[in-house]
Amino acid sequence: MLRILHDTHYDFIKWWRPSLIIRVLFIGTGLLLLALNGIRWSVEFTGGTVMQVHFTSAPGVDAVRDALATSHVPATQLQQFGSATDYLIRAQEQPDDASGRDPHTRAIIEQRLHERFGDDTHVQVVRAEHIGPTIGAELRRNVAIAMLIAFVLTLTYLAMRFEWRFGLAAVVANMHEVLATFAFISIMRLEFSPTVLAAILTVIGYSLNDTIIIFDRVRENVKRRHRERLYDVVNRAINETLPRSVMTHATVLATALALLLFAGPILRPFAWIMTFGVITATFTSIYVSGGLLLWINHTWPARTDERSTILASVPKPPAPRTQRSAARK
Repeated sequence: MLRILHDTHYDFIKWWRPSLIIRVLFIGTGLLLLALNGIRWSVEFTGGTVMQVHFTSAPGVDAVRDALATSHVPATQLQQFGSATDYLIRAQEQPDDASGRDPHTRAIIEQRLHERFGDDTHVQVVRAEHIGPTIGAELRRNVAIAMLIAFVLTLTYLAMRFEWRFGLAAVVANMHEVLATFAFISIMRLEFSPTVLAAILTVIGYSLNDTIIIFDRVRENVKRRHRERLYDVVNRAINETLPRSVMTHATVLATALALLLFAGPILRPFAWIMTFGVITATFTSIYVSGGLLLWINHTWPARTDERSTILASVPKPPAPRTQRSAARK
């Protein structure tokens, strides 16, 4: 059986402060850009027109983009949809044109495409939808609610599963992960769409799962090695889970890279965030979360009796039969 990085003794914890500084600088840069440039909301959140267009022969992305440029419809986005003959056109809602924009925008775009590529026998509008600004505002509100519910459920699970120091370290590391993801979106200038939201929620769950696995091993080692320093216990837990982490992260990263390279422009933002999420989740769970646990325990140290009963949900092994017999006598 192939075993990777088995029985290692790396000192990961000594690098947690430099690692945290690097991440804080990265997050600060991304959030600064986000404050300056704002979020690039997709049509689903701002309102606008979405058209799916089919050509009888492949026109080329540049030719379609030039035709849309002559339509003078602002904030128009073009994506190849499936094959080289299908395209998705999105035009965002403008404040001075909020009422009745759908037939007006569709008519202008359709007219320019027919002038450039021919009549309905050469260019067909397969689907045309209008999303009003009210629906966009409702979606933005639902995004905030979805992320809030994710954090509440996370806090509830950690409160039931772990001692509070472990839970606090996991939540802080998870919030740090979310901020890093938003910083990455800002730096890459990715459009915030429902697909991007799905990727962010997936990264939250993925990162939290990795941290919980390490903390679960820390909890078990504290019960078995209660005289050992917490610094050594955390390092041992990271090293013991390292083979599993490497195999899991490598598998997910390979899938995300395959989507990034071959899935096309519609799924590319999702693939970008998942690729970044795998890398940053590995970084956070190994270098940041354990160091945060040590810092929290140093700031609010556990009593000796509290340390010995950390997470009493871990069952004690039954005593040997000979000891039970001696106890009864």
